[in-house]
Amino acid sequence: MKTISIIEAKKYVDQQVRIGVWLTNKRSSGKIAFLQLRDGTAYFQGVIVKNEVGEELFHEAKELRLEESFYVTGTIHEDSRSHFGYEIEISNLERVGESEDYPITPKEHGIDFLMDHRHLWLRSKKQFAIMKIRNEMIRATYEFFNQEGFIKIDAPILTGSAPEGTTELFHTKYFDRDAYLSQSGQLYEEAGAMAFNKVFSFGPTFRAEKSKTRRHLIEFWMIEPEMAFMHQEESLEIQEKYVAFLVQGVLNNCQYELKLLDRDPKVLERYTKLPYPRISYDEAIQMLQDSGQFPELKWGVDFGSPEETYLAEHFKLPVFVMNYPKSIKPFYMKPHPTRDDVVICADLLAPEGYGEIIGGSERATDTKYLIEQIKKAGLKQADYEWYLDLRRYGSVPHSGFGLGLERAVTWITGQEHIRESIPFPRLLNRIYP
Repeated sequence: MKTISIIEAKKYVDQQVRIGVWLTNKRSSGKIAFLQLRDGTAYFQGVIVKNEVGEELFHEAKELRLEESFYVTGTIHEDSRSHFGYEIEISNLERVGESEDYPITPKEHGIDFLMDHRHLWLRSKKQFAIMKIRNEMIRATYEFFNQEGFIKIDAPILTGSAPEGTTELFHTKYFDRDAYLSQSGQLYEEAGAMAFNKVFSFGPTFRAEKSKTRRHLIEFWMIEPEMAFMHQEESLEIQEKYVAFLVQGVLNNCQYELKLLDRDPKVLERYTKLPYPRISYDEAIQMLQDSGQFPELKWGVDFGSPEETYLAEHFKLPVFVMNYPKSIKPFYMKPHPTRDDVVICADLLAPEGYGEIIGGSERATDTKYLIEQIKKAGLKQADYEWYLDLRRYGSVPHSGFGLGLERAVTWITGQEHIRESIPFPRLLNRIYP
């Protein structure tokens, strides 16, 4: 007899199979029991009929507890009423691992309770679907950058300097000197681009922001490409192509998971159409002021969640906001050729209230300018001599960007809070489990 996974059920209709499962719920009448089953690949229903299996086995099925593990043997049938489309008519079961008083029940639980039991909450349908979509986006990321001619360069997690100032860094000691947990791999990717032309990193980053918003994590994963001989407009084309590729990958490979989340594929399909709108920061400020909803808003401030939501909802698409004020952006961005007050950069804002998912810029190439900006930022030039060397020895126009994986997952899956987009979220008040 063939041992299969639930996801393979469609290949074995009307055949007898064996599957290792956990019980997620059950209900029964006097003659039939319905067991809701999962195996880590999908969820479906097992049906066990008393008259066909006998009193003893039927009683054993009714005694199963939530999250008990066992093998079921039975025949696969089509089931048009379920999301999955198939079920198993059970003829036998073999119990494997007991489960007593499983803490997460079908009733409502508070978010703190669920987060305390995150190691178990991951077994639920919603979390399963989000993590499967996250996994598809990771897979699609590697496929996209490989086919675009990028190579992966791993940036260090322990660094001796900060790309964007030290105020939001986790400090540690590196033997007898100071070190920090990385807030970005970008500077190292710039070195990679000078060696390999097109590179990307994909790894954990850390921000010591004391923020409790639904968009922020303390530890998150960033995809950071860097491209030599590339100006900003070419970089924007790569960015929108990459985002559309991620969305299309989910549409192609995660229809079952989208159904579990009640995420409308037709909404996501809109985001695969290119190009995305582009507006300048100046135009964005004017739009926000003209709306009458932001009476205190003035040129020179960064946008918060309400402003980003308004702009993206205006277009109903991801939108690039370009050329922000120099005073609110990091030291490494290239100054605008005709203006002293802005830099050549862009943020990509996701629609439906999800805000910035990409930040990018063309990088400054003038050594003298960079030294001035490093000093203005209150940083030590000595810590960045290796970075300045990239300008001293064959500098070229180059651009790059960073996409926060969890923000993108939250948007594509349609979740309210970023904490559900990563297996074990690290938040201001949470480092357990």
